[in-house]
Amino acid sequence: MNGINSAASTIAKARIVQTGVTDDTLKVDLEDGRTISVPILWYPRLAFGTPAERANFYISGAGHGIYWPDLDEDIGIQGLLLGKRSMESPASFEKWLKQRTGNQADV
Repeated sequence: MNGINSAASTIAKARIVQTGVTDDTLKVDLEDGRTISVPILWYPRLAFGTPAERANFYISGAGHGIYWPDLDEDIGIQGLLLGKRSMESPASFEKWLKQRTGNQADV
């Protein structure tokens, strides 16, 4: 066995049981005991969210994702395990930020 199927199986079986966001870090606890921590800057919408917005999340997809409705941010476990950052374009983020701040240039 070359390990590829094993890695895919490990990712497919990973399930989120808890998450938390600080000013610096997104931390995700998995059902199998692992904890993943990544810089919050990987996900700009989380970085610009208030503590209350960051605390308002739910685990989605039978434990395969996390969704923050106030920020319209959806992060999947597969991307976290693979070390992927947000794929949102700068233009999309800028549009979201302007809508969020009432078209104020400085946040």
